[in-house]
Amino acid sequence: MSDNRSARRLPAAGVPAEFVLDAGHTVLSCTPSAQDLLGSSPERLCGHDFTSYFEDPAQWALLVPRALGGVRQAGQAVLLGADGGKRAVFLDVATLVTGSGNGARLLVRLTPADGAPGAVPPDAGPGVLPADSRASSRTDLLNATASRIGTTLDIAGNAEELVEVLVPAFADLGAVDLTEAVLGEEPGEFSGEVAMRRTAVAAAAGRWPSESHPLGATLYVKDVAGEHLRHDSVGFVPDLADVRKLTTEDGGAPRPELPQGATSLLVIPLRARGLVLGSVALWRTGDRRPFDRSDAVLAEEVGARAALGIDNARRYTNERRTAEALRRSLLPRPVADSAAAETAGIHVPADTPAGIGGSWYDVIELSSTRVGFVVGSVPGQGLRAAAAMGRLRSAVETLADLDPAPDELLSHLDDLVVRFGGTEQRENIRPGAAGALCGASCVYAIYDPVTHRCLVASAGHPAPILVRQGDAGAEEVRIARGPTLGTGGEPFEPTELQLKPGDVLAFHSSALAWDSPEAKDRLATVREAAEAAARSGQPMAEAGRRVQERLHATSPEDDVALLLTRVRELPRACTAAWELDAEPREVARARAVIGAQLVEWGLDDLVFATELIVSELVTNAVRYACAPITLRLIKEQRLICEVADPSQTQPHLRRARVTDEGGRGLFLIAQLTHRWGSRYTTSGKAIWTEQLLDEG
Repeated sequence: MSDNRSARRLPAAGVPAEFVLDAGHTVLSCTPSAQDLLGSSPERLCGHDFTSYFEDPAQWALLVPRALGGVRQAGQAVLLGADGGKRAVFLDVATLVTGSGNGARLLVRLTPADGAPGAVPPDAGPGVLPADSRASSRTDLLNATASRIGTTLDIAGNAEELVEVLVPAFADLGAVDLTEAVLGEEPGEFSGEVAMRRTAVAAAAGRWPSESHPLGATLYVKDVAGEHLRHDSVGFVPDLADVRKLTTEDGGAPRPELPQGATSLLVIPLRARGLVLGSVALWRTGDRRPFDRSDAVLAEEVGARAALGIDNARRYTNERRTAEALRRSLLPRPVADSAAAETAGIHVPADTPAGIGGSWYDVIELSSTRVGFVVGSVPGQGLRAAAAMGRLRSAVETLADLDPAPDELLSHLDDLVVRFGGTEQRENIRPGAAGALCGASCVYAIYDPVTHRCLVASAGHPAPILVRQGDAGAEEVRIARGPTLGTGGEPFEPTELQLKPGDVLAFHSSALAWDSPEAKDRLATVREAAEAAARSGQPMAEAGRRVQERLHATSPEDDVALLLTRVRELPRACTAAWELDAEPREVARARAVIGAQLVEWGLDDLVFATELIVSELVTNAVRYACAPITLRLIKEQRLICEVADPSQTQPHLRRARVTDEGGRGLFLIAQLTHRWGSRYTTSGKAIWTEQLLDEG
């Protein structure tokens, strides 16, 4: 196979150079021919302002709107090279290849206008092509490469576009083989035998040869072809007749690399950022002109352009996989079942290149069988939004562990977001996950299955939908919608609901509250699902699956998070409560009523430990607080003991010294219980403990 490494040093007159720019016109990557235009290697060009290379930067300002509007050959310009030279070029094509805004990627192609065989003359007007038909075909092929390849963010789609451009315009048979690493994670350096997967094929006759590797087959590129991939050089064999005689497998069967009827072979390496992505194998058949060195030069440019598109798609795919894995690891299990509620969580990614966004939900178990429901939305999409979402969710879980009221939790959360943003501004840090939190919205609710009381507060988030059992109509809960996080100053106000067992609440992300027909249709879908769940009593998991299928079919423009909740009540037979005076004699009474109640519940083995716990808690309440003191027992999956008093002084666990007369009560409680804690109430505080029950 002829080695075309020297072709990389040939003048590139008449051969276009392509550049990928970000939204700020900074060069992200470029083809090798850029060095011939600007006198600097692609590595040195990356990271520089593209407009600075124009003799008159105003030409760039005229190019973009015309080229993006579909006008090609937008005009002639002069580039200033790093070596002090000047080069006349045509500003040919500018194409948006990914996203919008800060995530935009702009592909720009410049065609040299100085005299060389097949080049556009300097005085030619836009759209003038050389008369030579072969040069015209080369230009058409490069135009097709620039306009079609790289327009999708799908790896296989880029490979298919590549062979469709090359076959039959440039070859009769074509196959794209990508390394397994490209289709999986991050490709490495090419060494030894690398597994390749045939990702796309095309045949001018319409049928792929049966003796060649089929689509999807795994193959190993080695020997001479491997050397060309390793050294990033285009190789070609003008005549396969002699090679075919020497390279037959046992039994005389032809090798898959040499299809019957193929007369000439050309191999294009696909490399980007120094990594081997794969290769393109092209064959010509019959009487068609064999591949020559000029074809190799052209193929090198096509391969460089294709490698950029495939690498962009690979990096996007990896980022989306990472964001999806991060999102999945951060969201709780989709279905939760507790004494307080039955829930089903749903997340539907956006039908956009980024896909993953910052919408999330959570179900948080609180003390005394209560449960917290939370749904939020972080601005933006992609990995940054997913990371910001995870940070916000972690903050909510940490604050919820302190058991504040919903409005207090949102106030603390708002302070955190303001502090995160202020730190970045003071330290001149580029806005990252913390900065993305500013403007996030969140709704938080706490439901108590004993009292059926539900408190809801919102930080700029839409109110949940409520469907009461026995009532087919869905209504939006009327709540005070506070400011979004990080923009506050105003207090958050809680709203109290009195629910009944079987009532359904549907918390949803802000994407369903947009003022658009599509968003209204999706919100109507959620309403119907909530109504059906309340009317039929079907499991929340089933209702969640149905609404998820319908939302997936609507292709939302932003990701959607939904939390369907059916509230429950704790049977009265599982709770017991007493009011005590702030008198020392009440400690003995507390032990007596506790013991009797546990015997009635069949928990005789917990009597001794529970009496010790209650004795310590009531003694502290009598000593440091005042009446009324409330003692409550809850028997659910665990035995919960709760003592409430009007004092707002929180207890602190400490290690008592040998000479101390007290200070060992909480230490004793910590040894006897599975968990313990305290929380503020509207009238004071409550200290609670949990003890595990036997499975029987």
